[in-house]
Amino acid sequence: MARWSDGGAMTSQQSLCSKDPAPKTKRRCSTLKLFIMALAFAYFSKALAGSYMKSAITQIERRFELSTTHVGMVDGSFEMGNLLFLVLVSHFGARLHRPRLIGVGCLLMAAGSFLTGLPHFFMGSYTYDTAVHSSLSDNGSIAACVDAPELDPGPTLADSTGMNRTLLVSCVKDPSSHMWIYVLLGNALRGLGETPVTPLGISYIDDYARAENSPFYIACVHTISLLGPVFGFLLGSACVRLYVDIGYVDLDSVTISPKDARWVGAWWLGFFISTALLLISAIPFWFLPRTLPKQGPPEGEGPPTHPHAIQEGLLELDGDVPPSPEDRPSLKQLFGTPAYLLLLCSGVLRFNAVIGLFTFKAKYIEQQFGQSASRANFVIGALTLPVLAVGIFLGGLLMKRYRLSVFSGALLSFVTSVVAFFLFLLLHLGTKCEHVAVAGLTVSYNGTAGVWGGDEAVVAPCNQACSCPLEAWDPVCSQSGITYTSPCTAGCLGSSGSGKATVFHNCSCLSHFYPEGGSTSVSLGQCPRGNDCVRSFTSYMAISVLSSFINALGGMPGYMVIIRCIAPELKSLALGIQAMVYRALGGLPAPVYFGALIDTTCLKWASTRCGDRGTCRMYDSNMYR
Repeated sequence: MARWSDGGAMTSQQSLCSKDPAPKTKRRCSTLKLFIMALAFAYFSKALAGSYMKSAITQIERRFELSTTHVGMVDGSFEMGNLLFLVLVSHFGARLHRPRLIGVGCLLMAAGSFLTGLPHFFMGSYTYDTAVHSSLSDNGSIAACVDAPELDPGPTLADSTGMNRTLLVSCVKDPSSHMWIYVLLGNALRGLGETPVTPLGISYIDDYARAENSPFYIACVHTISLLGPVFGFLLGSACVRLYVDIGYVDLDSVTISPKDARWVGAWWLGFFISTALLLISAIPFWFLPRTLPKQGPPEGEGPPTHPHAIQEGLLELDGDVPPSPEDRPSLKQLFGTPAYLLLLCSGVLRFNAVIGLFTFKAKYIEQQFGQSASRANFVIGALTLPVLAVGIFLGGLLMKRYRLSVFSGALLSFVTSVVAFFLFLLLHLGTKCEHVAVAGLTVSYNGTAGVWGGDEAVVAPCNQACSCPLEAWDPVCSQSGITYTSPCTAGCLGSSGSGKATVFHNCSCLSHFYPEGGSTSVSLGQCPRGNDCVRSFTSYMAISVLSSFINALGGMPGYMVIIRCIAPELKSLALGIQAMVYRALGGLPAPVYFGALIDTTCLKWASTRCGDRGTCRMYDSNMYR
């Protein structure tokens, strides 16, 4: 090991190592940049996989007949896997081969992503309830409304105890009813694989880059990583536009559109694409060195220093001297830093809000503004996320350009957070759409506005003789703009056309309450939203983009404050503890309790094949907002 002497002269070993300093320094600088490029691609790949999971959340909810609470648990399983070894990896990882540990993490993430999409191939074809598949009358017309004495109640009605018991047994034997567990396990495995990537990657850069370059390098990594969510949501937009069983079913027989609450896209496809990217990202880390010398200072500022030289006053060229026992990472020393504790607590609150919003934002856009899942994912990926990337990059550039102090960085982060918070309040309280007019749920059968809950609310004198299955959701639209939950609850006695073009005629609930001579026909699908809703959606996206940019602008300064307010030898541990606390108190519970709150606003529940409550078909827009 070579050291600087007290007088500044080099030992003979140092002289031998420094005969040709320029090429060696250049190689070391190039190696660090290669690591930064590899880490950036790994960040991109893991961010793409994670954001694709967010984009597919409603499709997984519908495909596996889950409530929003349960699908929140599936999404939160990522944090469960991440928390298992996060502290251990952060504490001991810096003593091991950090690049190779990151490579192992990428391989585990690839395996988890593959397992998440695998259940699709072990489940049967997706089926949904629709009157178009019902029995036909002699003239080929669909008999939606059937008199009670002639009605075959079918396996979904609750008045046949023996039949329900048989259904329950067959449901338990059906392996596809529990396939969502493999999605949960795959997501947890992906979380386990991500454990070493962030704390070890960031600490590796900060250890071997100059102090003034470190924020810029880390900002570049995070900026490139934000391209991952952009492409993840765009990939989700493309996949959800495809029918889930594409290649296995005749698409002409599919009677629902992507805007329908029963539509399930090809959610599984994106997981296999992300698997390939994660496998590729693991390769470079197996060829990178365990340690690097500290980047030298600009010319004229003295000799380069190793990270531990700050504490020891020594130059360590080999980087193989272990820290002394008193310099080892200490939780007591870490939590004795007031600034770190304060930032940790405030970060937990912010992380809860960000995770809750980010997980269900696409679902919110679908339900609040009547957009398809494909459209919702597209606007998030094409508009909101690029602005986040620009904001984080500019935040890092500000830190480098003006060499902001810890106090200045904290102040910038605080101001941007407050401004963004009030914009978010305006966003969700000031932009809205009125309820969709659904007979028996948001309007009465004579058009009076109101909100009713429960399946019994869809029963009215005009359809009482039809004995309709109350849990059915097969919406049809009348020319008056009122949606009915099914052709049966509209009291329709006949139909014409086929497939998506089916039109139901002689609907008693229309003729009973509307003037003579008006149309008594309905068409498949929910009635579209009005022009006012389109304008509200435009305003929502404009404010969302602005608030996201302002919030992201203070992200990197706030991140660097955490790094700079602690001792250098505690960086890996501090980042690991921060990630653990964020995930344990934010990432893990937020999707669950946000999902539970969303479930309380449901107006119309679907029924699973077991007769249990399934996914929600329609929400109370005001309560949801």
